[in-house]
This record gives sequence, C-alpha cells and structure tokens, in this order.
Amino acid sequence: MLARHQPVTDTATRAVRALFDVLLPPRCAICGAEVDRQGLLCADCFRQTGFISEPFCTRCGVPFASAAIGGAQRLCPTCRAEPPVFARARAALRYDAQGRRLVLPFKHADRTELTAVLAPQMARAGAELLREADVIVPVPLHRWRLFHRRYNQAALLAKALGRSAGRPCVVDALRRNRATASLGEKSAAERAAEVAQAFEVRLSRTRTIRQRKVLLIDDVMTSGATANACAGALLAAGAASVDVLVAARVPDPRIN
Repeated sequence: MLARHQPVTDTATRAVRALFDVLLPPRCAICGAEVDRQGLLCADCFRQTGFISEPFCTRCGVPFASAAIGGAQRLCPTCRAEPPVFARARAALRYDAQGRRLVLPFKHADRTELTAVLAPQMARAGAELLREADVIVPVPLHRWRLFHRRYNQAALLAKALGRSAGRPCVVDALRRNRATASLGEKSAAERAAEVAQAFEVRLSRTRTIRQRKVLLIDDVMTSGATANACAGALLAAGAASVDVLVAARVPDPRIN
C-alpha cells in the first residue's frame, strides 16, 4: 500500500519545491546570486572555496601543500610527535576567509539553512568514516551557551549526516560538564588544558556507545583539543573507536 502512494508523495513534494522556487528563487549561500536549487553555491563562490582533498594527514586530516609532505605514513609533525586520541579526522573545507563566510553565519547568525550546504560536503569528505560508523555523536554545547544560541550547530550537522548515511545519531550522548572559555586566542597546549575533563558520556547513553564505532561531528577543528577531549570521554565509556568529521579545518601554517 505504501509503495503505491509513494509516487504521488514524491510528485507532491516536487510540486511544493517548485512553488517555493518560484516564490523564493534559490540563492547562493555565500553571495546571494541565483542558483539552480537551494543548498548550492554559485560557480564563482564554488571556485573560491577551498574544499579539502588529498594530500592531507591520514590521522588528523590537516591539508598538505604537496604530496611530498608527511613521509611514507603521510602524517603531519603534530601527529608524529603526539598522536591524537581519535583514530582519524576528516574535514570538508579549509577554514580560510572563504570558509569563514560559510561557517561563521551558520555558527553565530542563525543561518541554520547552511546545514544543507555543509552536510553534503562533509559526507563527501568523510564517506569512508560514515560507512564504517555505528553511531554519530555531535560535540555538545554547554547548557548556557545552548540557551543563548538556541541551537547546537554540530547537532544539526550530525542529524543531517545521520539521515543521509542511514546511521543513528545520538545528539545527547555527550554532555559538557562545565563551561569553557573561548579557545580562539589560545595555544594548542592551552586549548588542551581548557577542555581537559570537560566532557562525559551520559549514563543513560553508555549502552548506545559501548563497543560501537563512533563518528564525532563538529563544525571546525583547529588544534584538535576539543575532538581529543570528546574522544577520550567516549573511549572511557567503552566506545570501540572514535573518528571525527568536521565542516572546516584550520590549516597548519608550517605545512601549507
């Protein structure tokens, strides 16, 4: 019975979308130029966006300027000296001037519709991680920051990726047990100290995490301190492994 009604439902959905496109023509998420459909960038903005592809560090995903960097193991200097707690990290785009034009409005200006732009690019960059994941978990906000912002941008991305990949998303698996200061101006060591022991798995979600391959989702990765702290909490709760997928990655100036 459901199968017979499905074509009608699909036709109705397409009709509604077409009507919205007439009333509100699709616009580029960055510059506002007209595009073919919602969620796309115009040709100029697409060309200017630094999508990350190989070569990059096989551990933390930071982009390399050339394939000659990283040696046979293709590891950045930081991962060679002090491997992260998580197994692998991947990112969709560079967090440069163009990347910030996508991420900052999404994060701070209520532009939640940018989920439809960022999540598909994350799915491209993290296709292997999504295939291997048992469960998807977003990095949590502290309750007071969530109260003021009204949404968790990592949770929006995690839910969109879960739907597209057919993986369960547990948005409240992790909790931030204390407020942390902004990490923007801190060194890598200061970032690690600031978020140390700041995350824990909720007792009610332990069974969901135990012996599962977890894919952790966030918007931006800089030093990896937040991802490391979250991965440590998930592994302590019994996760089999933790990979990380983010929308944007801050390049390392030493290798770019």
